[in-house]
Amino acid sequence: MTKILVVDDSEIMRKELNATLSQANYKVIEAADGLDGLEKLKENPDTELIIVDINMPLLNGMEMCAEIRRTNKSVKIFVVSLESSSELKAKGKAIGVMAWINKPVHPDKLLLAVKKALQSA
Repeated sequence: MTKILVVDDSEIMRKELNATLSQANYKVIEAADGLDGLEKLKENPDTELIIVDINMPLLNGMEMCAEIRRTNKSVKIFVVSLESSSELKAKGKAIGVMAWINKPVHPDKLLLAVKKALQSA
């Protein structure tokens, strides 16, 4: 079963994403911030996709993504955020973010993006 790490400081958002992804038969791991996300990734090295928010305490989404890319070039990363500036998107792309989905997240759009990402090499 494909494992997806959802990192968001909003418990409501984590639960929404978890419900959508779990119903589509993905194994979901939740993390409450960037530091928690890095720890959960270490505990689950077979994670194939990370869905991360930008604005979080302790370690924001961009910092978390940059840290992941120092050691792991293969895991796929999506940003799901209210933030949508072209500068942030460019920064995300530069550190290997595959997709940027604006909140609120439409479940069908999310599942289609996840399916496409997991099928790509």
